[in-house]
Amino acid sequence: MSRARVAITAAAESTRIGKVPDQSELMLMADAAHNALRSSGLTLRDIDGIAGGSWNPAGTVAAAHYLGIMPRWIDHMPVGGGAFLLHVRHAAEAIVTGHADVVLVIHGESGRSGIGAPTVQRTPSSPAGQFEAPYGVYAPSSIFTLGTLRLMRECGISHEQLASVAVSQRQWAIPNERAWIRKPLTVDDVLASPFIAYPYHQAECCVLTDGGGALLLTSTERARDLPGKPVYLLGSGEASETSMIAYMEDLTSSAGFRSTAKAAFAEAGLSPRDIDHLMIYDAFAFLPLMGLQDLGFVSRGEAGEFVAAGHTLPGGSLPMNTNGGGLSYTHTGMYGMFAILEAVRQLRGEGVVQVPNVRTSFVQGIGGFFMSMASLILSNEY
Repeated sequence: MSRARVAITAAAESTRIGKVPDQSELMLMADAAHNALRSSGLTLRDIDGIAGGSWNPAGTVAAAHYLGIMPRWIDHMPVGGGAFLLHVRHAAEAIVTGHADVVLVIHGESGRSGIGAPTVQRTPSSPAGQFEAPYGVYAPSSIFTLGTLRLMRECGISHEQLASVAVSQRQWAIPNERAWIRKPLTVDDVLASPFIAYPYHQAECCVLTDGGGALLLTSTERARDLPGKPVYLLGSGEASETSMIAYMEDLTSSAGFRSTAKAAFAEAGLSPRDIDHLMIYDAFAFLPLMGLQDLGFVSRGEAGEFVAAGHTLPGGSLPMNTNGGGLSYTHTGMYGMFAILEAVRQLRGEGVVQVPNVRTSFVQGIGGFFMSMASLILSNEY
């Protein structure tokens, strides 16, 4: 793929996010899709490709049928919350090769209300069910503590610096009326709150919400003739690392983060110095710290102080997770769609708290417990 041959031409969330007990996952998907179409200059008849990451094996096909789409290209990958970044990458390849003209990337999840949601379990027949779950490593909060404690020890990250991730992202969420939690937060507040699983306090764990999102992708040439301001895909990367966090080669550094970032930067012809805006999947507070280091934005051992010093805050040198992230804005269980949507908003100048003069955005996703990773570099310049 050459630079900027594909663009995101429309992006939207479901009308409601947070607590939506009267809509199923399928309804949330459809609502987001219609919202994306509304200002796109496109119709359902124009869509000939669809992609989704629902844990329901038939979720993407069911969404296509529900919307009245008969696609000639389908991508369905239940590989965790970063799946939607992989979908963007695969959709771009499909468009460039002529396998699809307009691709809808879709998400809907009733993470809080559980309406129409499939049950995902670490079954006894799975590797994780045999070798991790029997030892109490079961819930996400307990699984991610393994790497967090090692990272804190080896990189000198203090409890105050870990808490500063939640505090920094809350600053972005406070003005955002769609954010699940908007209450002002201090480091002392975080440290005084209950532990969920050591070393995580409550505010250092993601929220649990309902919601949906949708993206429409097409060729750069076609996007120029459509009313929406296009956001161009400059580079991308994808990887799978391990089905179990215990199998990581290094609990303090993600090989998948490093390889996907390297691929995305190489394809875009850019480096971390060229990035104006950053979205790192933040199911838990340590992931942005690991991401800052592994993606090359800071050196190893510098991430904790970087965030604590305010560099990721509004007005900082590297605005990060500017919607409030999964810690404050929303987290349906698969957060990656919302990270992409916020990057698109910022590049279009539509952010609730708008980053000035933003031209490039880097989006990093993770699925499962370092099961899958993907990187996107987006820009409003061709």
